[in-house]
Amino acid sequence: MTGTLAAIGAGMAVIGAALGIGKIGGSAMEAIARQPEAASQIQTAMIIAAALIEGATLFAIVVALIA
Repeated sequence: MTGTLAAIGAGMAVIGAALGIGKIGGSAMEAIARQPEAASQIQTAMIIAAALIEGATLFAIVVALIA
């Protein structure tokens, strides 16, 4: 039973990360379309935000599997 709950928790963490990164990517593309000259700064901020989301997701998966 515990393994099932851990798998559900890990799955929820991955779904949340996918939604968050999708939102970041979509917003970044809109921002680049509006201001093409700021593309490099927007891309850098997007990559940093995506990395932070991935880090939090990895932490959530590890906690779900340990608990």
